Amino acid sequence: MSGEDRAVAGSTEYDTFTFERTPDKVKGKSVWLFGVVTQRKPGAGGATYVALSLRTLQPRNLCDTDDEDSCRVTVTDREMGRAHALLTLRGEDEMGELSVGLGSLVRVAGRVAEAVDPEDGTAIVRADFYRHWPRGFYVTTKAAATMHR
Repeated sequence: MSGEDRAVAGSTEYDTFTFERTPDKVKGKSVWLFGVVTQRKPGAGGATYVALSLRTLQPRNLCDTDDEDSCRVTVTDREMGRAHALLTLRGEDEMGELSVGLGSLVRVAGRVAEAVDPEDGTAIVRADFYRHWPRGFYVTTKAAATMHR
């Protein structure tokens, strides 16, 4: 079992609507989510605080050609909600051309914090695990017009 599989095992996909209706039922729970980074700033304890436009992972990746190497992780073009995450970035994810930044896609697994974002009241997920795809290393369903699978 991979580190990613272990991180999401026993967790549920984060649901914005459940959080908005009954936040106390979600706080402290283990969740996972996919989101496109819309803001990045320093967070508490040396972590990085990111705002996320939530997306749904598609069951099939889009590809440029029939070659598997041309396939890209594919998420919905449409936003499914918003959330924030506290990430402890590693290596080139922290700084540099391929670092986590605006337009990056992240998969986050962690616990929903008791606190909410002070600006918009959305959930904050304290990441135990994250996976990062820099801008251009994933596609949205909008690319279906020019890609196939």
